[in-house]
Amino acid sequence: MKKGLVMEGGAMRGMFTCGVIDVLMENNIEFDCGVGVSAGATFGVNIKSKQIGRPLRYNKKYCNDKRYASLGSLIKTGDIYNVPFCYDTLPYELDVWDTKTFYNNPMDFYCVVTDINTGNAVYHKCDNPSDSPDGEDIKWIRASASMPVVSRPVSIKDGLYLDGGMSDSIPLEFMETQGCDKILVIETQPKDYVKKPQKYMGLIKLKLGKYKNMIKTMANRHLMYNKQKEYIRNREQAGDVFVIRPTAPLEIGATEKNPEELQRVYDLGRVAAVENLERLKAYLQ
Repeated sequence: MKKGLVMEGGAMRGMFTCGVIDVLMENNIEFDCGVGVSAGATFGVNIKSKQIGRPLRYNKKYCNDKRYASLGSLIKTGDIYNVPFCYDTLPYELDVWDTKTFYNNPMDFYCVVTDINTGNAVYHKCDNPSDSPDGEDIKWIRASASMPVVSRPVSIKDGLYLDGGMSDSIPLEFMETQGCDKILVIETQPKDYVKKPQKYMGLIKLKLGKYKNMIKTMANRHLMYNKQKEYIRNREQAGDVFVIRPTAPLEIGATEKNPEELQRVYDLGRVAAVENLERLKAYLQ
């Protein structure tokens, strides 16, 4: 039996996902394949490296550090999350990402990015071992979480990429193509959440003017997202997938500066995981 894990993004709503996956790790629940989008990728890698509590720990410690995320960084560099600090200093010096465990773990891990030239989703398998910020996989993970307008496109080989949530926010259908018999989906919005059209299309067109396909993808994102939510609900109702999600909006800032708020949302994820734990175990058998 092949087991799959799908992790939605949502900036600091991803603290909910962190709470869920920590409970999974504490209970030795493992998966053969995982896919993360945006924060679901940057935080989700820790289930493959088996580092319980790591993203909660560093987010609480550095959320008010100007080196981590700030308006000043956005103005000076074009990235609200400071790239050298977030993808070099932090994971390789301050709160080390255990790349040895990550790459020795047989679990396949994918991150989703959006090709800004085509507007289409790209699914990168993180299987190129590296213990340095010059590695290719960390660039793909960074690209997956590079939010349009407040991040620069990430150049990898001959392509330019941004946040995977623009083109495939909850990649259940991708995971189904991986031959998984059982799939857990971790969402960061309530079951009945409906995404509205993008309000800042004028700014998006100004920032991404020459990337017409990317602009179209972002203009239609709400349609894609709402269709995915409906698809997941239908698959869940049929008993084909298992979903853990918040029961109400998480109400947390995209660049949350309050450590207590980060802890609150993380704790909600833990509670949701514990409440669903026995049913999940039964489903995965």
